[in-house]
Amino acid sequence: MRKDVIKSLFAIKQSEIPFDVIERDTKLPIDPKKIITIPGVRRCGKSTLMEIAINTLVEKGVPKEYILWLGFDDERLRSMTSEELDDVIASYMEMYPNIPIKDVYMFFDEIQLIKDWEYFILRVYKTYCKNIYVCGSNATMLSTELSSALRGYPLEYETYPLSFNEYCRFRGINTNSYLEQDRAKLRIAFEEYNQESAFPEIVLTTSQSDRLKLLHGYFDTMLLKDLVEHYKISNISVVRYFVKRIMANLTKPTSINAIYKDIKSQGLKVGKDDLYLWANYICDIFMFVRISKYDRSLIKEQKSLDKYYCIDNGIRGAVLLPQSNDNGKNLENTVFMQLNRTKLPSDKISYYQSNGECDFVLQRNDAVVQLIQVTWDMSDENTREREIDGILEASTATGCANLLIITKDEETVIVRESKQISVVPAWKWLLQNKSI
Repeated sequence: MRKDVIKSLFAIKQSEIPFDVIERDTKLPIDPKKIITIPGVRRCGKSTLMEIAINTLVEKGVPKEYILWLGFDDERLRSMTSEELDDVIASYMEMYPNIPIKDVYMFFDEIQLIKDWEYFILRVYKTYCKNIYVCGSNATMLSTELSSALRGYPLEYETYPLSFNEYCRFRGINTNSYLEQDRAKLRIAFEEYNQESAFPEIVLTTSQSDRLKLLHGYFDTMLLKDLVEHYKISNISVVRYFVKRIMANLTKPTSINAIYKDIKSQGLKVGKDDLYLWANYICDIFMFVRISKYDRSLIKEQKSLDKYYCIDNGIRGAVLLPQSNDNGKNLENTVFMQLNRTKLPSDKISYYQSNGECDFVLQRNDAVVQLIQVTWDMSDENTREREIDGILEASTATGCANLLIITKDEETVIVRESKQISVVPAWKWLLQNKSI
């Protein structure tokens, strides 16, 4: 009976090829002879990346029948055990006995829902087929555990909500025009992008009330399924409050101990160690990304407070409700997400804080290659001097002279202390920044 379900799912997916999808900036490799993993937050477009890869394969002449796609979020498959996963290969071979299994392209969506799935993937890779693509929504399952079980085999393509370039593509906005009216549209689109959600489905949804319903649904699913259910957390009301506190403290060094004291003062019961674990978990499920304070001493760096950045400005706004001073926080979060999206494996992002502050210290192979300050508006002279002083102090401390300030719309060059600071509009930087 299960084989019939699997065969039906194969046939349904094949009938949808080529898929009607909007291109993304990230492209999965074709014929890499590696296991390709696509981790990322829920609803960010991981499955779409696999569908784009399939479209490319078909365009290159691969017949549809050579595509094996199975989504394990189908309720009829959720009771499968890792041993029963062999039915997947058997079902395909029964459907297509004349197709060599080594030539098949296998795409597994949300396979982390099956316990011990990674051993099945390893067995298939070693025994049957080298063209395997795997995506899912849990970082622990798709990074730590997978790397442990499949050491040396997987290539990881972490996926995020839309970049500004992709957002414009989804909205049909021309990013290559030099006409002033098109540049004006880009500026307007950027301000919308900076405060709204970049999840693909949300961007394509026109009703604001429907967007909010979807975003609350995303948040509840991440919280209840990815966090509470997966990590077996029983204290739901406290974990919800904890997540909101992290969201509210966006862009600032965050003391887990201070949040613990706050929760205890309200008469709520929670262990401090639990909060530190939860801080790890919310990053494992891609709801947040954290960075540490820059310090030449690794010991001091590890003792410093981390900053947390949210995976999406829109989901944070939906959960907390927009605040009047959120433009600057949103912009810093937007810039960080683009840096994180485009960084290389050898790159590290941290923040600088001493007498002054600098938002981002970018390191490549341990060398500081760029300092970035982010501010919504520098028209106020005090704000301007504070931002300039902070990046100059960080330059002296790190020895880096590649200095950048990103603002809403200012574009100029500032020369101070024989150092040149480039000031660029955020929308332009977002479109130009492909990698550090």
